[in-house]
Order: sequence, then C-alpha cells, then structure tokens
Amino acid sequence: MSTPLVGTNIVTQIGIVVRDIEKSAQEFADFFGVPKPRIGMTRPIEISETEYEGKSTPAQAKQAFFTIGPNITIELLEPDQAPSTWRKHLDEKGEGVHHIAFDIKGMEDKIAKCTENGMPLVQRGKWPTGEYAYMDATAKLKVLIELLDYHDR
Repeated sequence: MSTPLVGTNIVTQIGIVVRDIEKSAQEFADFFGVPKPRIGMTRPIEISETEYEGKSTPAQAKQAFFTIGPNITIELLEPDQAPSTWRKHLDEKGEGVHHIAFDIKGMEDKIAKCTENGMPLVQRGKWPTGEYAYMDATAKLKVLIELLDYHDR
C-alpha cells in the first residue's frame, strides 16, 4: 500500500451546492431528525482573500453544517453571483455534490502534490484559524477535493 496523496484517506466533509439553503437545510434536518442548523456566511474577501482560477474574487456562500457521524459533516453551500467554483457548479451542473474534503496539514505541499498528479488548484481562501483549497479532481475522481487546514488543531 502507498501513502495517500493528501496524507489521509479519511473523508471529513461532503459539500453540496444548493439554490435555496433555507429549504435544503430544513429538508436535511427533517431527514436526519435534528434541528435546522444556523446558516452563516463564508468570510468576506478582506478576511478570506478568496482566489478563483488564480484571480481575486469577492465570492461568498451561505453555509449550513450537519454533523452526521464522529468524523464527517455535510456542508450545504448557496453561492452568491460572484465568480467561484460554487457558482460554476450550480450554473453548469445544478444542485448536488460539489466536493469531498480532507483535514490536512501543510497546505502548500498538498496543493503541489495534487497539482503534480493532474488535480489543479481551482479556488482557495482563508478564515481566521485556517484555510481551504479546492483541487479539480473531476478528471480522475469525478468530484472536487477540498483540502482543509485548521491551524488551531
């Protein structure tokens, strides 16, 4: 067996792009038998420094998270109209699974490894205690890969 490309093979999140997060969050809550979670927003560009396809973008998305096991969450994302991987997915493919995510350490190293293996960087951004990167693994894995590096863990 070889070492996983991003250092782990444990999926920690499934991201789903939706058109109406209020409705979708309620439907997931009803399905899981849990209260509807708080709906928040991704950070503004002044904090996130979001880049999409190598260019700065003010893109944001509404988010809702469901913890469905000891190690995995479902993230619902309703993007705004600014250019982003979320907006592109919604416009071109409609609602549905957008990414699977892995908690990693060493963002730049993992981005380089993915890129070297035919999975280029599509979007990246930050929050006060971490950063994320979406790698385009659709040619090989049929889904985007999100790298999550929590600096406080």
